[in-house]
Amino acid sequence: MLFICSRNQLRSPTAEQVFSSWPGIEVASAGLDPKCQVPVTPELLAWAAVIFVMERHHRNKLLKHFRASIKNQKIVVLGVTDDYGQQ
Repeated sequence: MLFICSRNQLRSPTAEQVFSSWPGIEVASAGLDPKCQVPVTPELLAWAAVIFVMERHHRNKLLKHFRASIKNQKIVVLGVTDDYGQQ
C-alpha cells in the first residue's frame, strides 16, 4: 500500500505509520510536491498494489504526471483534507 499526499510530512507518513504494524501488509508513503520529504517515483508506483491518495486533486496530479507508471493499481481517494498546521 502506498499513501500519497502533497509534502509527505503529515498525512501520508501518519497513514504509513498506522498501517505498518498490520501483519502481512507492506506500506510506504510519498508526496507529489517537488519539495516533499519522499517524492513519488515510478518505482514506488510499480511496487504498490493499492495507492491511497488523501484528496481528489492528488489523484488528478498523480494521473497527469505518472499515468504511464500506473498499471492495474487501484487508486483510492481517502478524503483527508489538509486541515493540520505545518510544523
